[in-house]
Amino acid sequence: MQSNPKKHQATRRVTMLSVAVNTLLGVAKIIVGWLVGSAALVADGIHSFSDLVTDCFVLAASHYGHQGPDHDHHYGHGRIETLATLFLGSVLIFVAGGIAWSSLERLLSSAEIPPPGVWAILLTALALLAKEWLFHLTRRVARRIGSQMLEANAWHHRSDVLSTGVVMVALVGSQFGATWIDTVAAVVVGLMVGKVGWDLLWDASRELVDTALPVATQEEMRQVALSVSGVRGIHDLRTRQSAGHTMLDLHVVVPTRISVSEGHEIGNEVSRRLRNAFPALTDLTFHIDPEDDAGEGDPSRFPGLPLRPEVENALARRWAELDVWPAIREIELHYLDGAVTVVICLDESSSFDSDAVIQLLEDRARDIEWLSHVEVRRLAGRPLSADHRQTLPPTSTDSTTSHISD
Repeated sequence: MQSNPKKHQATRRVTMLSVAVNTLLGVAKIIVGWLVGSAALVADGIHSFSDLVTDCFVLAASHYGHQGPDHDHHYGHGRIETLATLFLGSVLIFVAGGIAWSSLERLLSSAEIPPPGVWAILLTALALLAKEWLFHLTRRVARRIGSQMLEANAWHHRSDVLSTGVVMVALVGSQFGATWIDTVAAVVVGLMVGKVGWDLLWDASRELVDTALPVATQEEMRQVALSVSGVRGIHDLRTRQSAGHTMLDLHVVVPTRISVSEGHEIGNEVSRRLRNAFPALTDLTFHIDPEDDAGEGDPSRFPGLPLRPEVENALARRWAELDVWPAIREIELHYLDGAVTVVICLDESSSFDSDAVIQLLEDRARDIEWLSHVEVRRLAGRPLSADHRQTLPPTSTDSTTSHISD
């Protein structure tokens, strides 16, 4: 994963400010709520600490996103954050249940609730203004650095404004004698805390089971890949997420007879365009296919075709006595449609008739079940490469027999 120090620093600064504000507000609400006997204000204080948990997740995500994978964690450390999210989400749901249960008991027992007083109302008003300010500040930074994670945290601040507004109504109602509103508001805030915990649990669980991106997003990725020149098809596109990062695997179908390097560069261009279109994409693996084998499963699980050494030995056994054998400069192999197409490359100045050569070679190799057909092409006076001289079997039929296993 590529690090972005400026983005990391901006995220850290605004989130640390949010941590400080939420800590002060949480402590103040709980203390004042306990002193004046307001369950709603105490519950809202606990809600502020749940915001603190969310801020810590943002800091952790930014920290691990800034660090690259190491020798023990090739895909980064995002799963550590996911496990922590599961634990803390469970804690929040437990706390929310405690708030709601105690508030309901208080309501059913008709316990006397004293008026909260003007200081509790002023503290709640201050908290409402502070959270609204945090919302605008965090959203502005998120849009400046292009962080979806930070913008989500900004909208979480806005949801806190709404919950604090509920508490404000409850305090004002209690001040004028409607004390039951305070208890009902405490239950409402407890449910909000529970929802935060449930959302954390749900998102973390989806990451742990490698839930894919939405179908619409996957289709957008497919269209971006198909827009690359030379791409004839896309299949086996798979996505998963971890700590705000996206990982993608896909198979890219390219023309059957292009070189390995050209096919690889087409894949590189697919990767570049996808990374530009989807900034959250941090890990991409592409597989180049010369033909569309979608739906056929993993070909490595089934018996395969012979590789070059076995192919050349089998051909040498049948062709080494022919006059055309010494004139062969290269042998190209194409694995298509479950068979091997053999392309014989002759020198441009060779006097052999191509059609006659094809007929002769195919007649001699007709017993080879994996052979599709033979083609002949001319090379413009290119000498036989040193690498190819080492790979071609000896021209003596006797010497090649020991290398051939039928």
